[in-house]
Amino acid sequence: MSDWVTPDWPAPCNVQALFTTRQGGVSSGPYASLNLGDHVGDNPLVVKQNRAKLRRVLPSEPQWLKQVHGSIPIWVDNNVIVPEGDAALSRTCNVVCAVLTADCLPIFLCDDIGTVAGIVHAGWRGIVAGVIERAVTEMRKGDTRIMAYLGPAIGPNFFEVGEKTRHAFIKQDEISALAFAPRYEDNGKKWFADIFLLARQRLAAIGVTEVYSNDECTFSNPEKFFSYRRDGNTGRMAGLIWLTK
Repeated sequence: MSDWVTPDWPAPCNVQALFTTRQGGVSSGPYASLNLGDHVGDNPLVVKQNRAKLRRVLPSEPQWLKQVHGSIPIWVDNNVIVPEGDAALSRTCNVVCAVLTADCLPIFLCDDIGTVAGIVHAGWRGIVAGVIERAVTEMRKGDTRIMAYLGPAIGPNFFEVGEKTRHAFIKQDEISALAFAPRYEDNGKKWFADIFLLARQRLAAIGVTEVYSNDECTFSNPEKFFSYRRDGNTGRMAGLIWLTK
């Protein structure tokens, strides 16, 4: 379990975060090897073993969500059932917020004094729906600043979308046009979308100016990351964040 990605950001020392890779588990075939998704066709017993391996390095069982590519942020401090939503937030020590991704963008969030943490599952549908704005609004309290780290996601040279998707963004904010590069093929106009830039634009618009990332691409690194766009049938990685005392 040493192959995870540790966010490189100046978060308070009591904010802990990591992003798993596909390495270090016991799944096989297209799910090899640390698949943490229990909804993708992998053997449930094997997924349970993978989650148990992850649990050993965490202070508590992750608060998994039923993700729907929507805009609902969930406070997971006292959850006893699996809630439906696309952002997990907490103000409680040792409560592990979690999202699963395999190309979508995991956005780690915390305030500058270490009193709140959260993580957003940001695919293009969720971004259009306002999941980033809703999560940050929920987390803000008083004059504390929110900072963000953008984890691994599909890179701008591989994230192909249609004109309707591009138009959905530009209709909301014309600056979004800067995040799309044209690609022309025999079947009509397609675009490459920069999901990292789209997230930065949304964050900047709501006053989150401390945004960090290595812009790691899941699609172009099959040894390290699962990628739904690349492989179709594949596993899921986890983005996790929690507060300590």
